Amino acid sequence: MRIDILTLLPQLLQSPFSDSILKRAQEKGCVEIHVHNIRDYSTHRQKSVDDYQYGGGAGMVMTIQPIADCINKLKSERDYDEVIYMTPDGVILEQSHCNTLSLAKNLIILCGHYKGVDQRIRDLFVTREISIGSYVLSGGELGAAVLTDAIVRLLPGVLNDETSALTDSFQDGLLAPPVYTRPEEYEGHKVPEILLSGHSTKIEEWRYEQSVQRTKERRPDLLD
Repeated sequence: MRIDILTLLPQLLQSPFSDSILKRAQEKGCVEIHVHNIRDYSTHRQKSVDDYQYGGGAGMVMTIQPIADCINKLKSERDYDEVIYMTPDGVILEQSHCNTLSLAKNLIILCGHYKGVDQRIRDLFVTREISIGSYVLSGGELGAAVLTDAIVRLLPGVLNDETSALTDSFQDGLLAPPVYTRPEEYEGHKVPEILLSGHSTKIEEWRYEQSVQRTKERRPDLLD
């Protein structure tokens, strides 16, 4: 998979992609992540990428030309499955979206800034609009990092145990059950006996019951 991220602040994305799972995924050749500075595509003498809104109002808007030129250059080099715009008014990101996107070959992720991008970019280029929650961030970079992480960890060969991602919260519409490790007892708090029994069928039944109970308590909307 290849992921191209378009941003005004490429430095914000250096750390998320240079450590842990995302770093190993790139080193193993499971994914290529390329970050593009939109300012590099500006034809303005001062590399301006924003302008005032038509109709007035507070806040600047990202202009068409540098974004369009960057996307067109990338699309001239390869086919893209999706051009994703990170925006507060997009569809709230769900695990099912990540599952679908993990099957793609090439993705473009556009990070908004200021009051967002000129609507014509959304009309002409964007195929999917995603939000990571009902709140506003200073830009789309953190959202792009979240989306990238959620997708990449699903790719074959990324996790040491490829079945791990399949048992995460939301994969089966439920929250994950409680998990325990050594020691068996800590300050009087013991690991549930069923987990020490070695009876795999009963353990799976217990985990399912715990998942259902936790989902009822914390995310009853998932059961609807």
